[in-house]
Amino acid sequence: MGKNLIQQARGTGSPRYKVPSFRFKTDGRLRSPRTECINGKILDILNCQGHSAPVIKVKYDDGETRLMIAPEGIRVGDTLSAGQGAVAEPGNILSLAEVPDGTFIFNIESQPGDGGKFCRASGNTARLLTKSDKYATVMLPSKKQKKFNLKCRAMVGIIAGGGRHEKPILKAGIMHYKKKAKNKLYPRTGGSKMNAIDHPFGNKRSARKAKQKPVSRFAPPGRKVGKLAAKRTGKRK
Repeated sequence: MGKNLIQQARGTGSPRYKVPSFRFKTDGRLRSPRTECINGKILDILNCQGHSAPVIKVKYDDGETRLMIAPEGIRVGDTLSAGQGAVAEPGNILSLAEVPDGTFIFNIESQPGDGGKFCRASGNTARLLTKSDKYATVMLPSKKQKKFNLKCRAMVGIIAGGGRHEKPILKAGIMHYKKKAKNKLYPRTGGSKMNAIDHPFGNKRSARKAKQKPVSRFAPPGRKVGKLAAKRTGKRK
């Protein structure tokens, strides 16, 4: 009898595959929307294992303290603004209706008030291209253009930590601890490298690439690997 695949074990809900969000300092979301413009002071710059970018600790004039993703070019003691009438400077929170065309933004809300969903990794930034009566067109880091509601908010600037990929990962142990911080499975073994009992593609005789044929959308979980309900396979004619 074969063993469960990784995706089957993942569905059990054991702590091995869950994100340890209880260790994270913050979810990096924007403060709740306000009508008036309010200022805040950066108290500290922190490291959070749940984010690839640094995190800033901001205390606003109304007493609220917030941990948010840090932009480039800010330091402890700087003043940030949020709300209507804020200036489009790095770290300030504005609605897309108030952001000038061509401005670099990040941590963009998908729906007004959700706190930010798009463009949150270190070194990333999006660019506001144009605005119409209802929507703002934004170019994401993938060069894809997406329309957002004008009431959606974002932070101005480029996310800090863009040089993260410049330092090579020289040892497997470094990658081990990097993945362990977010509870990612590492190292991953390919199905064709496994034994026949562990995976439908596994055996000791040959790679058997021919076994990777399309699988029905209604196949049982133990057989549902490879090309799932593919419309076409191979090169285009």
